Amino acid sequence: MATQKRDQPVETPNGVGSVGEEHEDHLERSRAVWDRWSDHYGMSEKDFEPIRERAIDQLALEPGDRVLDVGCGPGVNFERIRNEIGADGELVGVDYSPGMLENARTRIEKHGWKNVRVRRADATTAEFDAPFDAALATLSLSVMPDVRRATETVHRSLVPGARFAVVDVRPVPSGPARVLNPLIWRFFRWYANWNPDGDVMDSIDAVFDDFEIVDTAFAGTAYAAICSKRNGD
Repeated sequence: MATQKRDQPVETPNGVGSVGEEHEDHLERSRAVWDRWSDHYGMSEKDFEPIRERAIDQLALEPGDRVLDVGCGPGVNFERIRNEIGADGELVGVDYSPGMLENARTRIEKHGWKNVRVRRADATTAEFDAPFDAALATLSLSVMPDVRRATETVHRSLVPGARFAVVDVRPVPSGPARVLNPLIWRFFRWYANWNPDGDVMDSIDAVFDDFEIVDTAFAGTAYAAICSKRNGD
């Protein structure tokens, strides 16, 4: 378990490092898209709940753990994670959409969670005051302007031996339904500002150890993966 050191409650869109104009343009599109959907996320929350729950199972969380939720949205993972880590743990959610964060804060206030906090940040450049015992990214990495850099941020922010669970989407990987991939690509791009140039699985596999797809849904277009940070990294 990581040492409990609280993050400063300062909201800032960007962390360290520099980004280019294309990166900033992608962030702004994502902000607009997810602000638009911030009050209409219920269907997505319900439909993806089973695969999200199975991904969280893979983290094997314990009371007192410190957990990072990357692209936390309206906080759909908060209750389950909070139940696992208890009042002595800490959950930090990061998102770039003010609309999503407003809904996340409403959820936190409704439940009275004192050890759950959110901040606005670009996950590709964010920094934290203390490392985490586990991390989770559900339906968020594939919309990042730089998937590899966001994955490296997570890796850097974890204690050695920590696990990272990812739930994300992709075109149909095999079979006759692949004929629908051009339409699926356009839908992902319109609905979520999906980044077709960022390969989530390749990034995870390159940065983390013991990468494995542990679950799929919706004809393989949704998947859950688990990986870990090697001791000594």
